[in-house]
Amino acid sequence: MPEFNATQVNDTKSIDTKSDEAKPFDTVDHVALAVTDVRGTVDWYLKNFKCKVAYQDETWALLEFANIRVAFVLPQQHPPHFALLRDPALFGEPKTHRDGTRSVYINDPSGNAVEVLALK
Repeated sequence: MPEFNATQVNDTKSIDTKSDEAKPFDTVDHVALAVTDVRGTVDWYLKNFKCKVAYQDETWALLEFANIRVAFVLPQQHPPHFALLRDPALFGEPKTHRDGTRSVYINDPSGNAVEVLALK
């Protein structure tokens, strides 16, 4: 077994933190989880956690927590995904949603759905 060397752990010469400081990170708007019952899932979260409903219909709901928004979706209507705020036109032809937002769904190399979203 190799011996632990603290200097190896603290050696950050290969990490370029200065270039990262100049580039703001993208913002995660929400994470969407697949559920079988939107209303029942929302009721359970409201009963057990401190959050509020930002939107709800029969096919999806959006809950707001202190630091994130979580959507509950029926998989036959909306894919499970996470949404990043960015110009969707950079990734394809945006679709305009009923709430005025525009987005494009893309897949990462592992097949996970990512929604690139522009708010109103």
